[in-house]
Amino acid sequence: MELVLGDVQTTALIPLAIKANETLRQNARVKDPKAVEIIKALAIDTAQYDKFMSHEGVIARTVMLDRQLKRLIEQMPNTVIVNMGAGFDNRFSRVDNGKITWFDLDLPDSIAARRKAFPERDRVKMIAGNALNADWCPEVREAVKASGRRPIILAEGLFMYLTMDQIRALLTVLKENFEGGILIAEQNCKMMAKHDEYHDTLSSTNAHFVSGTDSGQEIADLVPGFRLLEEHSFNEEMKKHSIRGKLFALFFPKFNDRWATFEW
Repeated sequence: MELVLGDVQTTALIPLAIKANETLRQNARVKDPKAVEIIKALAIDTAQYDKFMSHEGVIARTVMLDRQLKRLIEQMPNTVIVNMGAGFDNRFSRVDNGKITWFDLDLPDSIAARRKAFPERDRVKMIAGNALNADWCPEVREAVKASGRRPIILAEGLFMYLTMDQIRALLTVLKENFEGGILIAEQNCKMMAKHDEYHDTLSSTNAHFVSGTDSGQEIADLVPGFRLLEEHSFNEEMKKHSIRGKLFALFFPKFNDRWATFEW
């Protein structure tokens, strides 16, 4: 498989490599056979993309976001979900209940690469577009109207590559194009945004973090009408699985990424 990606889009190889390697472990916490298949097709050395802290962080966020999304799908069985910055993510296969409608949204080069790896699937559509522009909204809006449910927007591994002004623009797009909805967004801390050269796997790419928050409330305050519902550090999951995870949670409680759920 030939792969041509921009600097930020290349970061999609980090969770891909980690999920592939985790899947091959005896007691895998996340199983993603498609990630294994893609890594083999790309024939890349995963070592630079799979370091201990990133591995544990990606697996923790995958487990926690899967759990949160499944909970919401139970409440809204035929909901519409938009996976922003989809990369090579295969979450649909893990959370599908046979009723949801799913959109994978990413920049054109990422979607072009994704189309080579993922076959067309019922109730799953790929959209090549910029999340900051409203061009992607009409098709999703039609699906939302048909479902009669609020959409769920997933922004995993995205906000840290956007400025706060860009995040504000994204939230504005959501508010102006959908009467209401739920946003699940990953955030990193301000300290990591300032010192991303110390990140164990990002340093293997040419990408950089450009923003961070100390609380999800900073995101909610960007656009009137958004409300923070809950927020959880990845430490909550990481500390269950290793001594290093426990120590990191103990000594650096605010240094890890978090996921937060908002509504508007």
